Amino acid sequence: MTLLRSQSSRLTLRLSRDLTRSLKRGHPWVFVDALRDLPPAPPGTPALLLDNTRGRPIAAGFYDPESSVTFRACRVDEPLRLNDDWAATRFEQAIALRSRLFDEHTTGYRLFNGEGDGLPGLVCDRYADVAVLKLDGPAASGFWDIDGIAAWLVENAGVESVVERRKQRGREGREGRWLIGTRAPLIEFREHGVKFTADVINGQKTGFFLDQRDNRQAIRRMSRDSRVLNVFSYTGGFSVLAGIGGAKHVTSVDSAEPAIAAADAHWLLNGLPPDAHAGIAVDAFEFLDEARLNRRKWDVVIIDPPAFAPSEATVARAVTAYRKLAFNGAAICERGGLLALASCSSHIDSQTFREACEEGISEARRRATLLAMHSQPPDHPTPLAMPEFRYLKFALLRCE
Repeated sequence: MTLLRSQSSRLTLRLSRDLTRSLKRGHPWVFVDALRDLPPAPPGTPALLLDNTRGRPIAAGFYDPESSVTFRACRVDEPLRLNDDWAATRFEQAIALRSRLFDEHTTGYRLFNGEGDGLPGLVCDRYADVAVLKLDGPAASGFWDIDGIAAWLVENAGVESVVERRKQRGREGREGRWLIGTRAPLIEFREHGVKFTADVINGQKTGFFLDQRDNRQAIRRMSRDSRVLNVFSYTGGFSVLAGIGGAKHVTSVDSAEPAIAAADAHWLLNGLPPDAHAGIAVDAFEFLDEARLNRRKWDVVIIDPPAFAPSEATVARAVTAYRKLAFNGAAICERGGLLALASCSSHIDSQTFREACEEGISEARRRATLLAMHSQPPDHPTPLAMPEFRYLKFALLRCE
């Protein structure tokens, strides 16, 4: 089986400015304005990168003339060659890390996290015995051999079936196809012993939001005897963990009726009392506005919206949206209650997000104490030199 599409021919790229230190420290991206020339070649063509002064080789990776991230480094140490042995070693190292993180109580987790595992553009999530692969754009698709990777996973990672999720314009990761095996798309898995299902063909992301796992555990610990509101609930991950943690009642709000139906199903799958959960399919902003105007209150309020800033051009609008959510969240949170606010927008940094939360809470004439500020869990590793890869912000606050 082959893991890379091309292992023989490669082109040569030359830096126009000094990025050697950045690359050696672990930042794997080189943008178009840092390269001298853009030779004609298909996206995903293997490339050797030379420094800007003496033309010394400093990195091996692949080329994407159609993207502003024009070169992705895979290797900065000798030998600067990329082949199946190199890829298999990286796969094995990624799997070894997950074996230290999880046992049989957690069977849904990220197996490969792209640049964070030294595998640029390649993501693999595991749900029990099903692996779900995603390639980040045409260059990653041109570099990685997805059929060979699927076969390698079945042979070496203990999975039985493999799905590919394709990135659709305007519909990220919505369409899947079976590469190996065919079965019903709903795959049951466990998270710290709690049961969930992932729709690996049509669900959001690869079927579930695995990156909020540790934050769901925090909500579980802090929900006993509380009335909990989960807004942008999707399939009810936070809702179920709050219920497992002893919440009196949980309300899940999402605009998608299928998501609410799945949240109800997950609640019952874990043996929780049916009358302790209410799923409401309605626009989240409208629900929050109405709840504030009607002076409704909850002991725990969780607001985990989709990404509002897909590009730099949308940052200002996104900050306004986060500020409004913080305003409404604080207004409907009981005094002494817990408010959890999240952002998965990579273009919003942690400081900007905290400031938006602070402004919104202040506009609601409330004060808050920051209990914790979390990012993604350790199965979503990131290069230390690449802060922009740490997209998830999760603020746990106590409202005064």
